[in-house]
Amino acid sequence: MMDSSTYKYYCVQGFDPRQHLEDYLSDKADMVFGEDALKFPIENLAKIFTIGHIEGDVLLDLSVGSMVHHLIAACEFFEHIIVLKVNDRCILELKRWLDSRTGAFNWEHVTKVHRENEAYSDKLQDKEEKLRSAISHAIKCDLEKENMTNPIVVPPADCIISAWLLDVTCKDQDDYIRYLRKFSGLLKPGGHLIIIGALDMTYYTVGKNKLHALTYDEDFARKALVGEGFVIDDCKVHKRTAVSYLTDYKAMIFIAAHKEYGALQATQVIK
Repeated sequence: MMDSSTYKYYCVQGFDPRQHLEDYLSDKADMVFGEDALKFPIENLAKIFTIGHIEGDVLLDLSVGSMVHHLIAACEFFEHIIVLKVNDRCILELKRWLDSRTGAFNWEHVTKVHRENEAYSDKLQDKEEKLRSAISHAIKCDLEKENMTNPIVVPPADCIISAWLLDVTCKDQDDYIRYLRKFSGLLKPGGHLIIIGALDMTYYTVGKNKLHALTYDEDFARKALVGEGFVIDDCKVHKRTAVSYLTDYKAMIFIAAHKEYGALQATQVIK
């Protein structure tokens, strides 16, 4: 077994975002993460948005790689989606899809997942076009900076979605809490934060590279959010179904929370 000290770090060495999509989110016959990485987050996002409590003008996405499947449901409820990425390669791969370029990753296989949800029974192509229109900016960010999008200042968000980013960027649990605090600063008072993560994971593999993952459990995630002034509205845990050597997570977690009024928020503005 590889010594964990030799694992690469997402924010330092980065990874191939297209390979990540192929390994974990594609429609290939040997891609075994469909239940865990596609269906579980899509179903929970569809439910949480259709309840009607989460909507507004601005949604910020701080997620791993170049995936967009988790944003298809959100584009029905937000006027503007701003995507923040820590790696340039992730932005380039995302823009291939945004610009409908030849060779862009094909998301048609998620149609079946969306069609299982009555509110999302339209053609995926229509949803994809709506999402493309909703994504107003794709911006490089640095989680270590006081203003992570410096010199740009993003507008206060009604909602933030962060899918698996904390898992791969945090070196330890203190980092997790520190980044949650930064996310909180980007939200309006009362704004919502949706976290999708992998529990009890120590590594994940992209291509030939084994990368570091933060190990934490449901109890830690809950306490970290509450400790940073969030009220948890929903929490679901999905036990692993995938059989694969690519990663060793034990379960997926979906948490929707809102920020209590009275906290400070970021100032304006992208124009």
